Amino acid sequence: MPRETPSARPVPRGPRPPRPLTPPDWLVRSLRPQSAPIPWAAVARACVAMALPLAAGILAGRPAYGALASMGALSGVIGDTADAYRMRVLNIAVPQLFGALGVTLGSLVFGHGWVAVGAVTFVALVSGMMSTIGAVASVGGLLLLLNCVVGAGLPMPGPWWLAPALMTGGGLLVLALGLLAWPLRSGIPERAAVAASYRAVAALLDAAGTDAYDDARATVTASLNQSYDLVLARRARDHGRNPDLVRLVAQLNALTPIIEAAPATHLGARHTCGRLPCAVPGAVRALAEAVEHGGHAEPPAPAPEVIRLPEPGDHAARALDHAVRHAAETLSDPDPLAVIDSDDRLGKPAALRVRARRAARNVVLSGASWRYGLRLALCIGIAQALVSLIDVPRSYWVALTVTFVLKPDFGSVFSRAVLRALGTAAGLVVAAAVLTQVPHGWWDVPVMMLLAPLIPALTTRGYGYQTAAITPVILLLSDILNHQGLGLVVPRLVDSLLGCAIALVAGYLLWPESWGTRIGDRLADAVADSAGYVECAFGDTAGAAERARQRRRLYRDLSVIRSEFQRALTEPPPTGTRAAAWWPLVVAVERILDATTAARVRIRHGAPPAAADEITEIARELRELAAGLRASDVLEEVRPDFTVGPKDSVLEPLRQEVAAARAIATPKA
Repeated sequence: MPRETPSARPVPRGPRPPRPLTPPDWLVRSLRPQSAPIPWAAVARACVAMALPLAAGILAGRPAYGALASMGALSGVIGDTADAYRMRVLNIAVPQLFGALGVTLGSLVFGHGWVAVGAVTFVALVSGMMSTIGAVASVGGLLLLLNCVVGAGLPMPGPWWLAPALMTGGGLLVLALGLLAWPLRSGIPERAAVAASYRAVAALLDAAGTDAYDDARATVTASLNQSYDLVLARRARDHGRNPDLVRLVAQLNALTPIIEAAPATHLGARHTCGRLPCAVPGAVRALAEAVEHGGHAEPPAPAPEVIRLPEPGDHAARALDHAVRHAAETLSDPDPLAVIDSDDRLGKPAALRVRARRAARNVVLSGASWRYGLRLALCIGIAQALVSLIDVPRSYWVALTVTFVLKPDFGSVFSRAVLRALGTAAGLVVAAAVLTQVPHGWWDVPVMMLLAPLIPALTTRGYGYQTAAITPVILLLSDILNHQGLGLVVPRLVDSLLGCAIALVAGYLLWPESWGTRIGDRLADAVADSAGYVECAFGDTAGAAERARQRRRLYRDLSVIRSEFQRALTEPPPTGTRAAAWWPLVVAVERILDATTAARVRIRHGAPPAAADEITEIARELRELAAGLRASDVLEEVRPDFTVGPKDSVLEPLRQEVAAARAIATPKA
C-alpha cells in the first residue's frame, strides 16, 4: 500500500467566519434619504398655518375647534408642493373640497356600525378610482378617504357642518399664505422652471461624449416635464391673451431643436473621443439667464450678445449651431407670437371640460382603475370590519394607515408599509416626550411651531421621514380633542402595525400583479413605439411637429417607466432583483431614441438619407424585441444579423444600439 505523501493529505479547514449582519439592499435603498433642497418658504407657511388656528382656538376658549382647523391645515401643508401659484390653487384648494365632503360623509355615519363600514368602503372604492386620473385627483381622493375615516371614527364637536368648515378653513389658510406674493411674483416660478430646463440642456451638452450623458438626459426629461406641465396648464386658459405666457411657450419650443441636436453631438464626441467646445453650453446658460430675468422687461430681455460659437465642422455641429442661434433669435424677438404660431410643435392642450370628460370616461372604462379601487376598498373594508368586531380604541388609525400605505402612485406598497412602521415608531418617541412633558394650553402653540415645519422639511427626504414628522403632530392634535395623553402612544403603534399588515396581505400579496402587467408590458409598449418613431423619423408622411410630439411622448413614457423601476428596486426579491436585471434595457431604449434623433438631424443637415429597407429592418428588430418582452419575464440574448445597408450608413449607430439592446440578458442565478 503506497504511503500518502504530505502534499496529498487533506488540509483541515476551520469554521467559516460568520457573515456580518447587514440589512438587505432593498431596505437600504428605501431608507436612504433623498437629496433635495429644503423648501424654506413651505417650511415657514407650515409653521404659521399649523400654529395660528391652534392659538385662535385657545384664545376663544375652544381648543378643539383650533385642533380641527389645524388638521385641515395639515392636509394643505402636505399638498403644498407646487412652485407655480396657479398650481398651488389646484394642489391645495381642489383636494380641500374633497376633504370637506369626506369628513361630512364620515360624520353622518359615525356610530352607525355596519352602515359606517359599508359607507367608508364605498368611499374607498371611489377614492381609489379617482387616484388613477392624475396627481391632483390622487391627492383629492386621498383626502376624501382620510377625512371620511376620521369623521367615521371620531366624534366631531358642534353641528354636522362645523367640522368640514373648520378643516377646510385650515387648508385654505395654507393656500392664502402661499398666494400672498402672487401679485409681486406672478410668472416667476414658470420662468424659473423654463430657465432650469435651459440649464439642464446646457449640462447635457457638457456631458456629450461622456458616461454622464445618460443621467443628464434623464434630468432634461424630468425638467421638461415640469416646465411643460406648468406652462401648458396656464396655456389651456390664457393662450393668445397673456404675452408673458406666449413668450414662455416660444422659449420652450426653441429648446426642442437643441435637444434634437444633442444626441448627434454626443455620438460624434464619442466617435472622435473629443468634447464639445465649452462656448456652446456656455451660450445656452447665457440664454437661461435671459429667460429667468427677462420676464417683465419691455421690450423683453435680448439674447446675450456673447453668443459666439465656433465654426461647425460636421453635420451634428451645424445642427447644434443652427439650434442655438434659433433659440437666441427667439429670445431676442420682442413679439414671439409669430414664432409660436409657426413653430408650435406640441400644440395647445384641450379645453378643461374636454379633459375632464375624457378623464371620467377613462376611469369608468379602465381595468387598472377598477382593480386599484377594489383593492383599496377591500383593505379598508377589512380594516373597518376588524375594528368593529374587536374593541380597538380610536380605531380610525388602522384605516388611516391602510390609506397612506396603499398608494402605489406614491411608491412601492411593500416599501411604504415597512417605512410607515419604522417612521411611526420614530414619531411616537417624539410624541411620547411631548405628551408627557408639555401641558395643554398655550404651550401647545410653540410646540406646534417646532413640529409643523419638520413636515415639509422631511417630506423631500422620503416617505419614512415624512411619517416620522407627521405622527407627533397628529397625536398632539388628537390629544387636544380626546385628552388621552400618553395612553395614545402604544395603541397607535399597534394600530399602525395592524394597518401595515392588512395592506401587505390584502393589498399586496393577494393581488400579485405579474412582472409583465406592472413593468414588462409598459417597457414592451415603449419599444414598439420606438419602432414607430424610427419609421416616423425617416418617413415622408410626418412633419417636424409630429416627430417632436412623438419623441416627447416617448421620453415622458420612459420617465414613468424609470419611476416604476425605482419603486420596484425598493422591493425584496424576486421583484427587486428582476428590476435590477432589466434596468440596462431601459437605458438601451433611451439610447435607441437618441440614435434615431441623431440620425434624423444628420440627414436634415446634409448626410445621405437611409434606404427604406434599412428602416424596415431596424423597425422589425425592435418589434421582435417588444414581442419577446411580452412573452417572457426572462431576458434572452439575441444577436440580430443586419444585412441591409452599408457600414458607413447614417443608421449604423442606430443599428449598434438596437443590437446592444437585444444582447441584454438576465444574469444566471
